[in-house]
Amino acid sequence: MLVYHTVFSIPSSFILLGIPGLEAAHIWISIPFCAMYTIAVLGNFTILLIVRMEQSLHAPMYYFFCMLAVIDLVLSTTILPKMLSIFWFNSREIEFSDCFTQLYFIDCFAVMESGILVALGFDRYVAICDPLRHSTILTNTVVAKIGVAMLLRGGLLTLPRPFLETRWPYCRTNVIAHTYCDQIAVVKLACADIHFSSYYGFLVILLVTVPDVSFITFSYIQILRAIFSLPTKDARLKTFGTCGSHLCVILAFYIPALFSIFTQEFGHNVPLHFHVIAANMFLLLPPMLNPIIYGVRTKQIRDRLLHLLTHKGT
Repeated sequence: MLVYHTVFSIPSSFILLGIPGLEAAHIWISIPFCAMYTIAVLGNFTILLIVRMEQSLHAPMYYFFCMLAVIDLVLSTTILPKMLSIFWFNSREIEFSDCFTQLYFIDCFAVMESGILVALGFDRYVAICDPLRHSTILTNTVVAKIGVAMLLRGGLLTLPRPFLETRWPYCRTNVIAHTYCDQIAVVKLACADIHFSSYYGFLVILLVTVPDVSFITFSYIQILRAIFSLPTKDARLKTFGTCGSHLCVILAFYIPALFSIFTQEFGHNVPLHFHVIAANMFLLLPPMLNPIIYGVRTKQIRDRLLHLLTHKGT
């Protein structure tokens, strides 16, 4: 039998409650979450497969799509299996080291995803505002360097917090009122001065969100200026259509992310189960929506997918 409230300095494990207040509905809640994860896995693997098979898609934009697909697979897989084990088998215990590994992966890959969205914005900016130099600016080497830079940025920026937090005493309780090891929920359990961790977390958000959103905004201001300078309406619509999938992906990532952050920081009167559901949606909704958006709005991927499906059916 698991003890939910104990007093200790270094816990061997934490207890994840799932969605507090909605325990009786865990089985039913697991159905849409499981469906979202299934769509995310199938969709993102399909993107990777199509880009790998189709030689014409070996281009910067599609390489960035693949990077985003890998990140989405890691993000959703980091939380969903453990969440389902809580909902289906009441397996609430998570090892101390596993908890902080999960916490680190969530923060790291969320920062990486934001960076890849910036890279996609840069790709669209060059393709529309300087199309003749697109192939010389965004070479395979440059794309690889951008990918490595985003990996290092995510890995290094988010490393200090778990490195510090694993050394704190956790003497209040080992119970986390969440479906996964959420940063804020875990830090609140520490019997230590958590101000540095809070300030550093806020600094990371500023260092990532402000430059990334600013660069994307600047890119699209320039893109819109280039589009409106085109002579015909059809040309403007066609050119803007090439940016449609990227804009949808940006909204699918930043809106749930900012909503989750603001509800946790300022929504003190919001029910706890609402906080938990919002945090889960931030990590499950973009991985599910991104491959759907690409499949619907990107003609090359849509055509290749239809070809594969019809070819198999004949």
